[in-house]
Amino acid sequence: MSEKQQTRFQRANFVVADMEKALSFYVGVLGFEVTYTKGHNPDSYSIPVFEIPDGAELGFVILSLPGQPRVMALSSIGKIPLAPVPHPRRSAIVLDVADPDKVMADSRALGLHVYEEGRLETHDGRIGREIGIVDFDDNLVVIYLIAEAE
Repeated sequence: MSEKQQTRFQRANFVVADMEKALSFYVGVLGFEVTYTKGHNPDSYSIPVFEIPDGAELGFVILSLPGQPRVMALSSIGKIPLAPVPHPRRSAIVLDVADPDKVMADSRALGLHVYEEGRLETHDGRIGREIGIVDFDDNLVVIYLIAEAE
């Protein structure tokens, strides 16, 4: 009898219009590292599954964090206008950060929208902070920090 296949989370992916601009946030503020880059590939599987129209130019970057290889990707779609992301937003990444004040300040310095901070209470009663940040392409990143017990 064979063992049932287990699921393993590989990575999240956000679509962006300008890779360099996006990397100023994901690398410069959030601390991701670029571990793989690929330019336009007209045979990319992303073209049909993201329903990318003819004439677009694709770029792809895989991002890693220390001890968390290849957990995030950015797919740039250039040479065509990208329609605004419909609201309500339908996806987000959630990141535990060591210094939310620095992340908020650096995000604001880039001109990104930083939501007012909220009080986080976890399912098991721990208390922390959570803050929503919208990247240059209206993708939502929620950062949080749970205070250490004293």
